Amino acid sequence: MKFKKFIAALLTTAMAATMLAGCGKKDDGVAEDGTVTINLTRACFDLAEPDTTQVKKVEDAINSYLTEKGVKIHVNLTEYPSGTYTEKANAALLNKEINLLWTASWEPTIGTNELAANDLAYDLTNLLPDTDLYKSMDESQWEASKYNGKNYFVPVYKDNVEGYDVMARKELVDKYNWDLSKIKTLADIEPMLADCKAEGLKYPYLTQRTAMFYRYYINDFDFFAGNSWIAVDRSTNSVVNPVASAQYKEFCTLMAKWHEAGYLSSDDAEKVTTDTTTHTQDWGFSWWTDVPVNAEANSRFEQEVEMALVTKRWAHSTSALGSCYAVTKNSSEAQAKACVEFLGLLYTDSKLADLYTFGIEGENFTYEKSEAGMNKVNQKKATDTNYHHSMWESASATVVTPLTVEPDNKAELYKTFNGSAETSCAAGFRFDKKPVEAEFLACDNVFNEYGFGLENGNVAVADVEKTIADYQAALDAAGYQKVLAEFQKQYDEWKNK
Repeated sequence: MKFKKFIAALLTTAMAATMLAGCGKKDDGVAEDGTVTINLTRACFDLAEPDTTQVKKVEDAINSYLTEKGVKIHVNLTEYPSGTYTEKANAALLNKEINLLWTASWEPTIGTNELAANDLAYDLTNLLPDTDLYKSMDESQWEASKYNGKNYFVPVYKDNVEGYDVMARKELVDKYNWDLSKIKTLADIEPMLADCKAEGLKYPYLTQRTAMFYRYYINDFDFFAGNSWIAVDRSTNSVVNPVASAQYKEFCTLMAKWHEAGYLSSDDAEKVTTDTTTHTQDWGFSWWTDVPVNAEANSRFEQEVEMALVTKRWAHSTSALGSCYAVTKNSSEAQAKACVEFLGLLYTDSKLADLYTFGIEGENFTYEKSEAGMNKVNQKKATDTNYHHSMWESASATVVTPLTVEPDNKAELYKTFNGSAETSCAAGFRFDKKPVEAEFLACDNVFNEYGFGLENGNVAVADVEKTIADYQAALDAAGYQKVLAEFQKQYDEWKNK
């Protein structure tokens, strides 16, 4: 009995100590002097592992600059490698350790669709009007990125329409005198892949461990769900099953053929390749998302490359969300407002944007003058520096200083590019997965089992047709037809509004 009383007393003391420790401590992130702390988490694409010491140095420089400008915001900056970003950022998100999160429509688990559907993103609709952030972009960008008429996401103003190129290393283009202007479809590079194989390259065609059907076939389908197994057929303006299409068989057969010919390695299907494989001379061709200044790939991949556009450019429901930020729902109102204020500065102040993107001047990059006398950024190679990011995953193309390899009028080129695309028939439609959430997740798992390998050539040519049939059967067993019917129902309702 005495022991029980002793334990009870200990618990009471511990609870009292906890309560006292919390006295006077605000849970809204606001310090006594009014400074608001926000935790910002982003992915690192250009380095295999972020250098935490240098990230802290950049963080300190950002906070020093904010103080200098009289801005009462303190930023805690966290970076995770792109390969583990989804897993680590999701864990931190669920632990309520993040206020401002970099994300994208194509990211799994923490992508824009998932954040919106699971009520994890803060509704910024009433916080945005009349802010520097809102004024930094055309209203069309804010409209294109809405979910159910509300602004949950802040687009990075970049190439906010979607189109795809095949990309070749210029060293090989010059050596073999390839005429890339004749490339109109992916299959057109096949004779050039034979040259790459003869060159002894490990990866004549590098998929960058990416399933590419839903990218290369956007002229035929709007893959509005961000995957290759459900889409809107542009010719009929109706929801369809692309896995059953002639185009899917055509693509998977081509990949299988290239694998058997030695043009495509199993490393991609087995996810052995990394984000830095493109920095090597081990490959000949790969893919690239078309942008207004494709020369920026030279800096990203640390070698000269050339492009050939093989699709049209499309504006659709997720094209403005290929790179964006979300304020997390667990943030206090003060933190949400601070996030909007910080992003407003990031999207309008070149000094802050360059610091956040390129790192410390003199260590990670230097400024140089162009022939016209304009400031340009000479960014160190990722192999020679410990902090390295690109504009597309950082801040607006209108404020990040152009690289030395980019034209002086980069900002104007982006504005023209975004205004020249074709508009998808499904632009504005967003699917609510909740009625079929379990089936949708099950179908995604089936894709990982069958579709990813099919689209990366990891199936013999003779087995493609049977494997697609097995894939479809597994999808159906996972509830695919229910998902398809729900998609069609919602899409028809949206069209008829």
